[in-house]
Amino acid sequence: MSAVASKTSILTGREMDLALRRMASEIAERSGRDVVLAGVRTRGEPLALRLAALIEEMEGFRPPVGVLDIGIHRDDLDIHPYSGMRWGPTRFDTDITDRHVVLVDDVFFTGRTVRAALDALMELGRPRRIWFAALIDRGHRELPFRPDFVGKHVPTARAERVNVRLKEVDGEEGVWLERPADAKD
Repeated sequence: MSAVASKTSILTGREMDLALRRMASEIAERSGRDVVLAGVRTRGEPLALRLAALIEEMEGFRPPVGVLDIGIHRDDLDIHPYSGMRWGPTRFDTDITDRHVVLVDDVFFTGRTVRAALDALMELGRPRRIWFAALIDRGHRELPFRPDFVGKHVPTARAERVNVRLKEVDGEEGVWLERPADAKD
């Protein structure tokens, strides 16, 4: 990516915590105790763990959390440089068959991540229902998916980048909208 011309704060760490608390409440309300959270590697994993901890705090039970590596299921790796993405094994310690599964990721953009996550998830079993939770929904769909639980809707230009930073991965907290110096709308 080229140099950043401007950087605007979308969520502070505190605002992120409040958004996740609201999302956890909505997930618990809709799914009950029969829910499994599936974090899409890399930043979906710590977000899923945070949501599980919040659900436990509010509801008195901690939903199981698995991690999905969707790398081999991506259909756009040849056209989009996923710099900084860390691929690793899918890890699930619980059966997802006939369970409510919430796919968790940091940013919902074109829908290609959720398509790949669905492929990866179906290799593990047949959930009763699948929902999608995203900290940020930025629009620009290419596929007919939408998140069911959203921390914040952020209208963006296609050339802009949403940069989510999590302490577990990046050592800092916050979400920023970055506009490259050479961006054209």
